[in-house]
Amino acid sequence: MGVKRGKLIAFEGLDGCGKSTQLDLVAVRLEDEGYEVVRTHEPTNGPVGQRIRKMARSGELVAPEQELAWFVEDRTEHVASVIEPALAAGKIVLTDRYTLSSVAYQGARGLSWRKILAAGEARFPLPDLALVFKVPARVGLDRVHARGGVAEPAFERLDFLEKVEEIFETLDCAYVARIDGTASPAAVCDAVTRRIGRFLASGRGGFGPKGA
Repeated sequence: MGVKRGKLIAFEGLDGCGKSTQLDLVAVRLEDEGYEVVRTHEPTNGPVGQRIRKMARSGELVAPEQELAWFVEDRTEHVASVIEPALAAGKIVLTDRYTLSSVAYQGARGLSWRKILAAGEARFPLPDLALVFKVPARVGLDRVHARGGVAEPAFERLDFLEKVEEIFETLDCAYVARIDGTASPAAVCDAVTRRIGRFLASGRGGFGPKGA
């Protein structure tokens, strides 16, 4: 009998929504239950991903079409080298950003987000679950500024993030689940745990043992 295919869970949302923190918290809970977890992120640390980060930090935008092409190129390599092998091995893949980030961010840059969504769903593995963490753009931006670190002026602008927020709110994909990101990290993690537990566990409301 072959290995059961793994699960792909994407953590999506605005800058400052808390998705990266939640991914790490949930990964620990899953690992404690005996699941094999792969943590990953986009943009990747590969050559194209580094190019994207350099652009974002410089604040010097390229044409929206070129920007999208870079994300698609980076994602193609990411899927081939990390996501697909992990899924084939029966692991749970938690990715910090995936296709819906391109839909929302490059859509906010003026491209058709519906076309980006259709193209992404046709080309890349669909997530089993895409968790969209909801916070107002102003809250997300305030969090980004409060935590310090490397700024990305290409994307960290209120007017831009408000457009991104609007697209995330409009998405009605069957695999999307929205999570209130304004609560405490512990409360948000509990909500995420319950949501993921609906298809990973045996109906007890939380994560069940592997194979349950």
